[in-house]
Amino acid sequence: MMFRPVRKKKNELDTKAVEALLQQSRRGVLAVNGDDGYPYAIPVNYVYDQNEQRIYFHGARAGHKVDALRACDKVCFTVYGNETIKEEAWAPFMQSVVVFGRCHLMEAGPEATERLKQFAMKYYPSEQLVDEEIEHAGKAAQVFEIVIEHLSGKEVQEK
Repeated sequence: MMFRPVRKKKNELDTKAVEALLQQSRRGVLAVNGDDGYPYAIPVNYVYDQNEQRIYFHGARAGHKVDALRACDKVCFTVYGNETIKEEAWAPFMQSVVVFGRCHLMEAGPEATERLKQFAMKYYPSEQLVDEEIEHAGKAAQVFEIVIEHLSGKEVQEK
């Protein structure tokens, strides 16, 4: 499978910068093949596992996203941020990462619960609150896993 390279090489981020943006961003946009061939893109909170090259997020066990993923597991996931003003320029620079991969619903069990906890630790202020929330509502949460096939990043100036 061939993925397109970043067109303007001077804007391309190196692997370290791509992974840093994936680690620090709080939200990304998940795009799936939706109903009647229309794309369906929604913002999601997520956690990036650099070692496993996976992205995890959670959601409902039913709905448009789940139906779309059952029909086709190919997804695009995008994060953006790190807006900066550099001394020599008035217009801000912004970084983005685009991930292509396959997404599936994880089966309920110890691994899914561990991923849910890993995800929650990114957003909750304490492990105690995470454990309480998982105990209270964890069984209702569906964990999704994106297996990354390709990722790329770039920095552009907004002018």
